[in-house]
Amino acid sequence: MRRAVFLSTVFVSAVAAAPVLAQDREISFALRGGLAVAPSYPGADDYEVGPDLGFAFGGLSWGRVNIGRGIGAAPQDGLSFRGAFKVIGDREADDNSELLGLDDVSTAVELGIGATYRQANWLAFGEVRKGVTGHSGWTGTLGADAIFKPDDRWTITAGPRVSFGDSDFADTYFGITDDEATASSFGAFDADGGALGAGFEVQASYLLSEQWSVEGALGYERLLGDAADSPITELGSDDQWRLRIGLSRKFSLNF
Repeated sequence: MRRAVFLSTVFVSAVAAAPVLAQDREISFALRGGLAVAPSYPGADDYEVGPDLGFAFGGLSWGRVNIGRGIGAAPQDGLSFRGAFKVIGDREADDNSELLGLDDVSTAVELGIGATYRQANWLAFGEVRKGVTGHSGWTGTLGADAIFKPDDRWTITAGPRVSFGDSDFADTYFGITDDEATASSFGAFDADGGALGAGFEVQASYLLSEQWSVEGALGYERLLGDAADSPITELGSDDQWRLRIGLSRKFSLNF
């Protein structure tokens, strides 16, 4: 995976440095890279430091097609739509001895769509995502943020979050099959979907230049329902904290 990220970065850099051959087609986006501290796996009580990667779509102009307002432009008030993307790290018993006997879970990539309704000082959003690796379930998030702009460089948002998942998602991370119960110290547990967590998130961004910014976020989630009742979580913790910080770079490419 690290090799794929490295090759993707080299490709983007090469494209950005290439001569501009056309001026009527343009795509803008931002890439974020940094470090994150998060639970070792959903329901864990220990934490690990790992890479944090992010992508934000700004806009696409291609002939008569114009989507988005571009990275750095003031977000449009009212209803807007966007893509949704999330990565959940792998879960391996070799790295977490308390999970001995449970099946490993590969790194999950979730893709989907989201909608945001925004006004000058607040926004509300919802998104739904489908697991394409790691799990095959459906997940989603509902949230709202107050927006603060102390000056032209700072943007701070803060608000509540509620996360959902179907039974396939819940069973992947919080369920225990009969075979796993036989091979481990856990009892069998059939995890149902629904509202699986609630909490808040605070995000801050500081503009260093037209292209570069520093971004950070602190989030807390209290696991709910079968996510909280799972023997995996009872051995770990239903309090889940996440912290990330990194640099974001804006790109505008003509093609």
